[in-house]
Amino acid sequence: MVRFLVLYDIPDDPAAFDKYYNEIHIPLAKQLPGLLRYTVSRNVAPVRGGKQYYLVAELDWESTEAMQAAFGSDIGRQCGADVANFAPGDKSYSLVFEVAEV
Repeated sequence: MVRFLVLYDIPDDPAAFDKYYNEIHIPLAKQLPGLLRYTVSRNVAPVRGGKQYYLVAELDWESTEAMQAAFGSDIGRQCGADVANFAPGDKSYSLVFEVAEV
């Protein structure tokens, strides 16, 4: 499985961020082809240093190829462009990695 992880900084207007993210971005992202799971975590607190994030989103696909196809689709391009509407510029960070149960 492959996970796309997004870390969102504390927004200037948390209420506006939440409204847009919940009402616009989540429904759009849930249309990504092949998406297996989409979770969000709130109240993210650093344990050993680091910075605090407002929200963490985790999106899972069966494979890297499936994720790449999803982001290359029309919906994927719309999702990518939409981020600037609620988390402009340097307000979000993303990582991609393989996930394995141990």
